[in-house]
Amino acid sequence: MTTTTMTHTEIEPNILYFGTPVVLIATCNEDGSPNLAPMSSAFWLGWRAVLGMGMRSKTVQNLRRTGECVLNLPSDALATHVDRLALTTGCNPVPEPRAKRGYRYEPDKFGISGLTPVASETVAPPRVAECPVALEASVTALHPLAADDPEQNGNVAIIEARVLRVHVHDDIRMAGTADRIDPDAWRPLIMSFQQLYGLGPRAHTSRLASIPEKLYRTPDIDRARIA
Repeated sequence: MTTTTMTHTEIEPNILYFGTPVVLIATCNEDGSPNLAPMSSAFWLGWRAVLGMGMRSKTVQNLRRTGECVLNLPSDALATHVDRLALTTGCNPVPEPRAKRGYRYEPDKFGISGLTPVASETVAPPRVAECPVALEASVTALHPLAADDPEQNGNVAIIEARVLRVHVHDDIRMAGTADRIDPDAWRPLIMSFQQLYGLGPRAHTSRLASIPEKLYRTPDIDRARIA
């Protein structure tokens, strides 16, 4: 009988993007025109989103000024549309760090992506019609990342946003329910080490799925009804 021992090797990767959903953040520029930016440093707790973005990005500038956004979640079928937004920025002139990475100024993000803006209910930025999920949200806090390091402090913002409305396409709703997403129907676009991926089939049934989703409900849901 042969026994295989798994071992680890210490490495120093330049990035630690092991895989998170892509988000298209819609915000409003100073003149009221929409900005649309792809990002993937995001996660959700209840009806709160936590976002990580470069402090000098146009999106963060807009968020600090207006406190509003829409977090549009594309499916894997929208990968080509998302990729058209890569290496573009709403900042003019382009910040030097981004210019070195090949970014260019682009004022018409919806136009170049081929995506369609639709009016939101509670915030000024538009939703993306083609995205199966669109979350209207307001910014509740903004913190610098790596505040303990003078070399990094001020480069990246950690943004907390409270979700005000959740809009979804009917084809990802769970049959027979009024408020649930079918995880077998929802195919989020994933960014892993700068590459775009979709999800494969379910790997295993989770014991956590035995917990009723209502037990995770937070007061933010009831608060959103009056937004």
